Amino acid sequence: MFFKKKKIYSSESLSKLAFFRFRKNKIAVSSVIFILLTVIIAVFGYIITPDSTPFANNQILEFSTKKPGFSPKVLLVRKNSKQDRSNFFQRMLFGSKSSYLVIPFSEYYFDNDKIIIEEFIDSTITDKQIFSYNLADVVFPMAFEPKITLKDSLMTFVDINGKTISVTISDLQNIIVKKNIEKKYYLLGTDRFGRDYLSRLMIGIRVSLSVGFISVFISLVIGIFLGSLAGFFRGWIDNLIVWLINVVWSIPTLLLVIAITFALGKGFWQVFIAVGLTMWVEVARVVRGQILSIREKEFVEAGRALGLKNSRIIFRHILPNIMGVIIVISAANFAAAILIEAGLSFLGIGVQPPMPSWGTMIKENYSYIILDSAYLAILPGMAIMFMVLAFMLIGNGLRDALDVKISKQ
Repeated sequence: MFFKKKKIYSSESLSKLAFFRFRKNKIAVSSVIFILLTVIIAVFGYIITPDSTPFANNQILEFSTKKPGFSPKVLLVRKNSKQDRSNFFQRMLFGSKSSYLVIPFSEYYFDNDKIIIEEFIDSTITDKQIFSYNLADVVFPMAFEPKITLKDSLMTFVDINGKTISVTISDLQNIIVKKNIEKKYYLLGTDRFGRDYLSRLMIGIRVSLSVGFISVFISLVIGIFLGSLAGFFRGWIDNLIVWLINVVWSIPTLLLVIAITFALGKGFWQVFIAVGLTMWVEVARVVRGQILSIREKEFVEAGRALGLKNSRIIFRHILPNIMGVIIVISAANFAAAILIEAGLSFLGIGVQPPMPSWGTMIKENYSYIILDSAYLAILPGMAIMFMVLAFMLIGNGLRDALDVKISKQ
């Protein structure tokens, strides 16, 4: 006699049941998708940004504070230096220096062995300047003092590598038209330094995610260690750690972070350490309370009776039972770390320019709120808001999914 096997949720593992409950929370799942998209943008970085120079810091002052959708014409003039050769991963992580000077222009025409351009200026100005560039100097990296000979429409010269090149003027003109004259697109416009705003917003994701991951990792290591010692051993160890928690807890978080930042100095890694050293308190407090509630359970007593070491009982038997609470706290701390980093950067003691940070971008452009370019400050502010909201919603979803009081459906 055969019986049809019926799926019974009570026989499933607790983690699988939690996953089923979390999957039903559409808001939390949408937040996870949003975070995954930001992680993809952060990982690929300069490969997908319009401006692939380090820190997206290619400044074109003629394009200062241009509106979204701005699309000017530019002439790319080859720099007289050797090209920076980097592999795919180096370009993805650190960007690559541009091999060209970007010269904006309004109109151009060729005059024998030269290209004549009319400088780019606002339509309100009528007095425009004219510039000329040698065709070979536009296309090739020339020596410091290039020597160019012209005979029968054939240009002969030596590039920076000592290589003798001969090419006709018509060929150089065709190369310039196809490769050196471009139309750039600024989907979100430019900032006051003429930098692509979309690129800086995208690279700014790296700072927010990095400070979240690293500071939360530091807080988990310190908080779990001290909370486990206090909750499991109790006695004078518990009193000492609780006293330390209360002392640190009494100091406002932002003031403590500022003090640590001043002690460590301004910079990228200093912010991570400063934020991490202030977020362990809540983790330690919650871990201590959870361990106090289960340290007298039967499975802990059984471990002691079997002669297991205290470290094994803590890390192999107790901590896995409170990991759900730790995950929820980590999600909330991640959101808090992003806000703290943005606040520090806004105050000027966080990530330092030219590295793009959402807090720094708000600081640089908050004066435009009362002008006609308020989006320069609003966009990074909205990015911070959506990122923090996503992590808070994920934390709420994990809290509901890991709550054993919720009935199985």
